[in-house]
Amino acid sequence: MELLVFLHALTALFVIIDPIGTALIFNALTKGQSASARFLQAFKASIISALLLVLFGNYGAGLLSYLGISIDALKISGGLLLFYTAFQMINSELKFKMEGTVDDISVYPMSIPLLAGPGSLTVAILLFSSVTSAADQLTIIAAVILICVLTFICMSSSVFLKNIVGKTGDEILRRFLGVLLAALAMQFILEGISSTLN
Repeated sequence: MELLVFLHALTALFVIIDPIGTALIFNALTKGQSASARFLQAFKASIISALLLVLFGNYGAGLLSYLGISIDALKISGGLLLFYTAFQMINSELKFKMEGTVDDISVYPMSIPLLAGPGSLTVAILLFSSVTSAADQLTIIAAVILICVLTFICMSSSVFLKNIVGKTGDEILRRFLGVLLAALAMQFILEGISSTLN
């Protein structure tokens, strides 16, 4: 059971965070910086994002409950948000523009909104809200940590990754992940509607 929970969480987080696409953005934003500076920023961004995803995933549902928002409503609205994100991934060209010079990009824009943005935070809440045991909770935390470690590795080696993947490879990967994310979004919507009707 824990293996299925782990694979589900890992797939959902991988699709929404897209470590390879994120690494290519990281490479563009840190162009000209030293290898040590890039490594430190990648490390900080990964740690901050992991903490945000785990904390918001665990306590976000309680906050929503305090505001009178049900998990089923979150599943439907979150599914719609994820579907919109998937639609953008499939149909539009990824653009990211920063004004001015930023020395440290670990918090903004890498952690927020690229790694721990609205989509991934929504996925985290939905994943943690569906746990039925402490083992499942630890399994999801392990998936979050693994994705953040993988993203850190991709960002740390983003110079080499860009040479391997290239722009065409990134576009193909992003659109493929967009299709998977759309299917995941519809699953969340269907679960929310089903729970509401029952």
